Amino acid sequence: MPAATFDLDAYLERIGVSGRPSLAALHRAHVASIPFENLDPHRGVPISLELGALQRKLVTHRRGGYCFEHNLLLAAALRALGAEVDLLLGRVRLGRPAGRTSPRTHLVLRVRDGGDVWLADAGFGNGTLLEPIRFGPGATHDQAGWRFRLVANGPEHVLQTADGAGWTDLYAFVPEPVPNVDVETSNWFTSTHPRSPFVTGLIVSIQSRDGSRAMLSDWTGLKLTEERAGGSECTETAVVPEQIPALLEDRFGLPGFRLDGGGRVVLAGVR
Repeated sequence: MPAATFDLDAYLERIGVSGRPSLAALHRAHVASIPFENLDPHRGVPISLELGALQRKLVTHRRGGYCFEHNLLLAAALRALGAEVDLLLGRVRLGRPAGRTSPRTHLVLRVRDGGDVWLADAGFGNGTLLEPIRFGPGATHDQAGWRFRLVANGPEHVLQTADGAGWTDLYAFVPEPVPNVDVETSNWFTSTHPRSPFVTGLIVSIQSRDGSRAMLSDWTGLKLTEERAGGSECTETAVVPEQIPALLEDRFGLPGFRLDGGGRVVLAGVR
């Protein structure tokens, strides 16, 4: 069976742009149009990274996904527009105890476009980049009030974000491309391992073009967190499970879900 071809026009329609958008415009439109969500691993369905499956889920069916899905779809679009893209795997540091090494379960992109090299990432659920930043340690980047920077830590690059207490590590990666088989292995672990937080917990998030964020998660108690651009205002609202399907539809543009008898979020019509 031949490999799926990438439908650039359908993807651009999905994210609301046309023509040949710049790297920054494409990235920001993707982030603002396609939510981050782990609803498939949460309901026991492994994630397929086959390009046809990604297009059906995130483009045709207008679902969201997590980092592997987002960034592989973005990579396909960037390549279709003439950019060179490398896949890199990182270790999430946000929320991890200091000194504990996490698995390499976060996918990011190194993009060569127009003679410049960029870090692109449309798939970090706790507040991803709105636009790519220059690849490598250097300047602080302000994106709609959110501040990011890359710093060196031995052989790794660490993406940090600023908060009221200073700089917080988000994730670290070695700036070396990985083969597809490593990405497939990391994705399989993330979407199926019984201790993976994407299997045991729920997280759904979206960012608007102006930088405001919303996240529904049960990782620290089931709640809806909403932040204005730059974190200037943050509200947290406790949620009961019965509210989840309506929130998915109304706040995140994800209709068609219900709770099963065990309280899991599943597709309507699926027993």
